[in-house]
Amino acid sequence: MTNVFVNLPTTDLERAKAFYTALGCEINPQFTDENGACVVWDDNVYFMVITREFFSTFTDKPIADPNASLQVSVAFSRDSREDVDAIIAKGIAAGGTEPKPAQDYGFMYSRDLDDPDGNSLGFLFMEPAAVEQGPEAYMAAQAAEA
Repeated sequence: MTNVFVNLPTTDLERAKAFYTALGCEINPQFTDENGACVVWDDNVYFMVITREFFSTFTDKPIADPNASLQVSVAFSRDSREDVDAIIAKGIAAGGTEPKPAQDYGFMYSRDLDDPDGNSLGFLFMEPAAVEQGPEAYMAAQAAEA
């Protein structure tokens, strides 16, 4: 089994913790201090929200400003379109922003959410039949039924 840890820089650790708990995550206090917090997404996915100052000790490269440039977008599947809309609403209420309108491809529905630091999160729902058949076959079957 593989666990995934995504490190995200923040300018305000308390604000970042509040944002991610508003999305339904928990903070693991064993791996949280004044430099960063371990945000538990699920049993195998964790975010480490880390102060920009401490984050800069991990590398000799400059730390990008996620409000100005996008280096990584982390995407999560949801069980329905309604689940996608619900988590976006929670994120916006907690200080996040939606950088562009929802994207509906027929077989897949996705929306993006930037956390208060500008880190990009994506949420998507894909029709189960499209996962099994592939997007083109699913869309062809939908067109034949119409």
